Amino acid sequence: MPGARLRTGRTRWDQGRTLSTIAVMQPNDEGASASPDATARHLLVVVHSRGGSTATLSDAAIAAARSVPAEVVVRTTPAFDAGPDDVVWADGALLATPAHFGYMSGALKDFFERVYYPCLDHTVGLPFALIVKGDTDVDGARASVERITTGLRWRRVLPPLLVVGDVGPDDVEQAAELGATLALGMAEGVF
Repeated sequence: MPGARLRTGRTRWDQGRTLSTIAVMQPNDEGASASPDATARHLLVVVHSRGGSTATLSDAAIAAARSVPAEVVVRTTPAFDAGPDDVVWADGALLATPAHFGYMSGALKDFFERVYYPCLDHTVGLPFALIVKGDTDVDGARASVERITTGLRWRRVLPPLLVVGDVGPDDVEQAAELGATLALGMAEGVF
């Protein structure tokens, strides 16, 4: 398949509820070079945004992560589409969710429900960062994500970006800084 690269030694979730080592041809991920690079780090961005404010913040973080002068492959996946294969592929994750009724979005909760047990023993120590956007409160959403990621034994490596109210230029700048810092930290082996 043109523009594809062979990935070997990766673990993959299969329907038999096990993770197995496979070698598969996959199309290049966005931002990846055409040739395999064993040093490339993989950043998974899992996003849910219905009204657009969370997307504005995550878009700034993604653009900044892709602009880091290091080999970081960024894969952006809507929360309803992300699964165990995506998480196992990742060397780090950025989660972006609106706050709904004092909790993370239903889409991000659905993501966690689908990946929790398949990834539980296979992603221990996964570095992650978090963006939460809410109209009046974000504390419950932040806490709910952190409870689940603690159970997964992932490690939050940067303070969460918590935005209450309208998204302003400073919020977008902070999101970009979060994305760039996460990607650079992964590339340099800090996280």
